[in-house]
Parts: sequence; C-alpha cells; structure tokens
Amino acid sequence: MSARAAVMAMLLVACVASGISVVSARQQARHTFIELSNLENERDELNTEFGRLQLEQATWTDTNRLEQIARGQLGMVFPGPAETVVIRN
Repeated sequence: MSARAAVMAMLLVACVASGISVVSARQQARHTFIELSNLENERDELNTEFGRLQLEQATWTDTNRLEQIARGQLGMVFPGPAETVVIRN
C-alpha cells in the first residue's frame, strides 16, 4: 500500500467519524431541545398555579372576610370605649 493510499484511507476514516459525530451531536441537540420545551411548559404551568395560589391567599386573608367570620361564626365584636384600656409606659 502506498503512502498516498494510506493517507486517503485515514481521510476516509476521519470523514466517516466526523459524519457520525455530527449526527450524534444533532440528535443530542434535539433531545435537549425537547427537554427544554417540556421544562418551559412545566414552568408556565407552575407560574399559573402560583398566581392562582396568590389570589386565593389574598382572598382568604382579606380583612372584610375575616371580620365577617369573626362576627358571624365566632360571635366576636369590637370592644366599646368603656372596655378599652390604654397602657402607657
């Protein structure tokens, strides 16, 4: 085998290896992109749920609602002026 044939064989092997490497890298990039898309969708769903939970928390902690529950279910009332004690240092 001449030196020229050896160089051609090495170049052929290098081209095949390079082609396989490109295909492998593209396949990995596809998988990574799919995973990124799935994670972005999950992030969006979690952000939506977080917004709903914040709204629910604001509803549950609304002072008017708490006052209605305190008056209606617990029978609580604001103390009158005669029942109020001011403490000074």
